[in-house]
Amino acid sequence: MRYYSTRSRSESVDFRTAVLDGLASDGGLYVPQEIPQYKETVKSSLGSMNFCDIAFETINPYVKDAIPDFVLEEIVHSSYPFYAPLVPVGSRLVLELFHGPTAAFKDFGARFMARAFSWLRRNEEKPLHILVATSGDTGGAVADGFFDVHGIYVTVLYPKGRVTPLQEKQIAGLGKNIRALAVEGSFDDCQRLAKTALADEELKKRMQLSSANSINIARLIPQAVYYAAAAGKAFAGIVDPDGEVTPRLNKNTVTAAGSGTPVTFCVPSGNFGNLTAGLYAMRMGAPVKQFIAATNINKTVPDYLATGEYKARVSEATISNAMDVGAPSNFERMTAHLSYKDMRSVILGVSVSDDETRKTIERVFSETGYYFDPHSAVGWKGVDKLIAEDKIDGKQVGILSTAHPFKFSEVVEPLVGAVPVPSSLSLAMERTVNAQAIPAEYEALLEYL
Repeated sequence: MRYYSTRSRSESVDFRTAVLDGLASDGGLYVPQEIPQYKETVKSSLGSMNFCDIAFETINPYVKDAIPDFVLEEIVHSSYPFYAPLVPVGSRLVLELFHGPTAAFKDFGARFMARAFSWLRRNEEKPLHILVATSGDTGGAVADGFFDVHGIYVTVLYPKGRVTPLQEKQIAGLGKNIRALAVEGSFDDCQRLAKTALADEELKKRMQLSSANSINIARLIPQAVYYAAAAGKAFAGIVDPDGEVTPRLNKNTVTAAGSGTPVTFCVPSGNFGNLTAGLYAMRMGAPVKQFIAATNINKTVPDYLATGEYKARVSEATISNAMDVGAPSNFERMTAHLSYKDMRSVILGVSVSDDETRKTIERVFSETGYYFDPHSAVGWKGVDKLIAEDKIDGKQVGILSTAHPFKFSEVVEPLVGAVPVPSSLSLAMERTVNAQAIPAEYEALLEYL
């Protein structure tokens, strides 16, 4: 498999180069030359296959020239001692992506990436410096995934005062090879600083740099796995019992439901890496009908889908802070793969206000006993709105629940009371924040590096 820049098809690179460089030399993002197809035997078995087997079959065609099969098997099993349960909530399905160590969907990409980097650099002596910009959960997942990995240093940039106290402890509480910068600005500022550094040829002569954001293709590809697994289950009419950290008052033990039709996934969206991974799974052959891109008031992509005009903007702070993105990087990948017409045929856009988000958290809990974090609530309300507008029929809809509600207890608990606490988050709460504040200026980042 070869990879080319979203801004030029004139040159292609192998997986190792795409991953370790992070960003193409022209500032574009790497995309695969083609989207591989699942073998028919795999496609017909997605509903019953083990999660790690689906992960191997999904990732293998993208990396097989760089990572041997036996190594990929080891990486996959090491990355995923957990999976993503598909559970019923009311008349809908919820895909729980928070059963990993940092209780957020970013664990699926970050853990694979850390192990892939370690293998790809096994003969290198020069240390690798990873820059990652985060609006909240990415930083914690990357910090956890790369913590104490030999020969790799991570610098996380996060918007000062715009992440939750728990997120900040996950980002800036580990130490050792993980360093944190509190940027006096927005996530878009953090992303701009990281991308500028990654494109700085003079800086790259002095230190080896890469990225762990979803701008890195190695973060994005593994996220296609949980889409394929969940779509297979939904099509087969299978749902999972509640997992250990499923946030529901009375645990559900149901293991089957009726189906036989492709699923519509509603994706709470910020930087759009997650939805792009879903598009990859769909094009590989997973039984997905369409996607809903549900944003908060930072609705750059829903506006584009409605008008055909893309207008990046300054992000606004909301209670669903991980989605506070006004200039989503992965939109560039989406347009590299899909025309405007094609995009509109498979993606519906919708935006949700903070007030609507709060009311949704209260209503869903009152009706089902299920706790939502503010991002997942945006997804649920987005479905409500599209049903009311007769844009979808509401059948066979899966909401991606991207983070455990305790990560946003400051928002959730005043609405529905105390939220159950996963043990991994209890441990994180005991950490001490150690971060350096910098202005949102490239010179400040350059001096630090």
